Amino acid sequence: MRRQIAAIWFLVVAAGSIGSADTLVLMDGRRIQGELLGVFGREIEFEERTAGGRRTMRVPRADIVRIEFVDERPGNQQDARPLIPPRMRERNVTVPATDAWTDTGIDVRAGQEIYFETSGQVTWAPNKRVDANGTRNSKADTARPLPRRDSGALLGRIGDRDTFFIGLDVGPYRVRRNGRLYLGINDDNLDDNTGAYRVVVSY
Repeated sequence: MRRQIAAIWFLVVAAGSIGSADTLVLMDGRRIQGELLGVFGREIEFEERTAGGRRTMRVPRADIVRIEFVDERPGNQQDARPLIPPRMRERNVTVPATDAWTDTGIDVRAGQEIYFETSGQVTWAPNKRVDANGTRNSKADTARPLPRRDSGALLGRIGDRDTFFIGLDVGPYRVRRNGRLYLGINDDNLDDNTGAYRVVVSY
């Protein structure tokens, strides 16, 4: 935890010199937009930005999943980079769009937290080239592994039944049952697919 907080503080100093928009992700699922002001013992001081103005809040470290940072300088727009805890094992997995499920070789246990960093694109149907979030607002299709999730999106599965959506979300994902971790594409017809996602799994 000390190394994690040290990493956060380093990012605070760096971000403070260039201007940043931060997102505080809490254990209860809330995402709070604003600016990280500092780390004080067991608390994080954060300035929330809302349509009505700003307010400063202190949040216990135990209530925080992660803090995401974005560089707002012109020409430097990029996706938020969540902080993955140090000392986690990593495995690089290629997920071909032509395979229903790819075995990561990772066995996970209930309660464990895992993270995913995904790049690459796949074509899941003619003229349907997408990133790991899939085709936005896809119509529901009961033939897909997750019928109400977007076509072509990256999915995870633990064991034979516990299937969940990943997309471009890094996590953390809290494992619900013991088992082998598989990655796949949310598509029912794999014959016309091309491409692959490249996923770094931290566990």
